[in-house]
Amino acid sequence: MPTTQTIHTIAIIGAGQMGGGIAQVAAASGFKTLVCDASSSALGRCRDGHTKRLAREVEKGRMKDTDMQAALGRLHYVENLEMLKGADIVIEAIVEDAKVKRELFQKLASMFPTQILASNTSSISITEICASVGPQGHPERVIGMHFFNPVPVMKLVEVIRGLQTSNDTVQRVTNLATQLGKTPIPANDRAGFVSNRVLMPLINEAFYAWMEGVAEPQHIDEIMKLGCNFPMGPLRLADFIGLDTCVHIMNVLAEGLGSDRYRPCPLLRQLVAAGRMGDKTGKGVYDYSPQPAPVQPGHGGMTSSKAAVGV
Repeated sequence: MPTTQTIHTIAIIGAGQMGGGIAQVAAASGFKTLVCDASSSALGRCRDGHTKRLAREVEKGRMKDTDMQAALGRLHYVENLEMLKGADIVIEAIVEDAKVKRELFQKLASMFPTQILASNTSSISITEICASVGPQGHPERVIGMHFFNPVPVMKLVEVIRGLQTSNDTVQRVTNLATQLGKTPIPANDRAGFVSNRVLMPLINEAFYAWMEGVAEPQHIDEIMKLGCNFPMGPLRLADFIGLDTCVHIMNVLAEGLGSDRYRPCPLLRQLVAAGRMGDKTGKGVYDYSPQPAPVQPGHGGMTSSKAAVGV
């Protein structure tokens, strides 16, 4: 059974955008933080990102220099899971692939016999991840802890209980999220939970509106921003999330909820097939190249760095 010891050290597996963001918040909140990734280059980018982002916080007056130095001192970067031993909780933030996550949790269950094992999955069943550790792996200590991007800015953490997750695990993770300065809100273990169950169909419908010629991408985004008070239009948000990630989540929704109405729009799939994933590749719905073509008048006020890309 998991212990009820106080959490002092947080281990995060995955040094990408989400894992790095969680690590930054954990270290800034006073926790010793271990970041693990098999890629040394990913760890290097993560370390550089932490240094730059925390320095920016100091420049903007939101953090003292001494606090920045203390936070950086709490961050440790490792390439081997064995070096995470001693952590009080492990938060997984790797690729959004159910098979890969289940295999990782099987390893973690034997390496960490009592610690809470949390997944930052945005759509995959927590109950399935719980089951992957087996009865001897204490599935009651497995839980979903879904942070939002960018983690240092976004306040929400969806806390997802699998069928096997214990009340003690839920309470401890809820308390931890609060210590991290987040607002923990419970969600039941259904495909996409709450956030992506609602958000992804909206994004998908925006792609259908574009594909069917209802409006151009800039106009769709501006209408939703001005008419619905969204801070970011759905197509721009899709680029920010990653079009490949959107496709994956839509497929998880379709399979988990048993309905083809959640399948990704053909145009969305086509962009991914062409390698246009959004911000991460420099081109998705919009073109983020350094010197894009100027936007023509009447394109909804989008800046030239976000010119729409034709299909």
